[in-house]
Amino acid sequence: MEDAEVETEVEAMCNPIGQAMVFNKEKTDLNIILGLCIGHDILLTQYSEAPVTTLAVKDRVLAHNPLGAIYSRYHLEKIRE
Repeated sequence: MEDAEVETEVEAMCNPIGQAMVFNKEKTDLNIILGLCIGHDILLTQYSEAPVTTLAVKDRVLAHNPLGAIYSRYHLEKIRE
């Protein structure tokens, strides 16, 4: 990168406050969280101007794949036992 160039891309991944700022700029009506870490979801909710709801949370049991239990035959069979 030359001295005169300026990086203009915004990295919002793993930046819940940055994500909330993007949502606020876009004037979203509702933000749905999917797979954020606890703490990150709290920060996004705090800084979001629109209401926020959580669809699924990130967890270590499913290797940070919160919907894996729904799609995995292994987990479905464990639940049925």
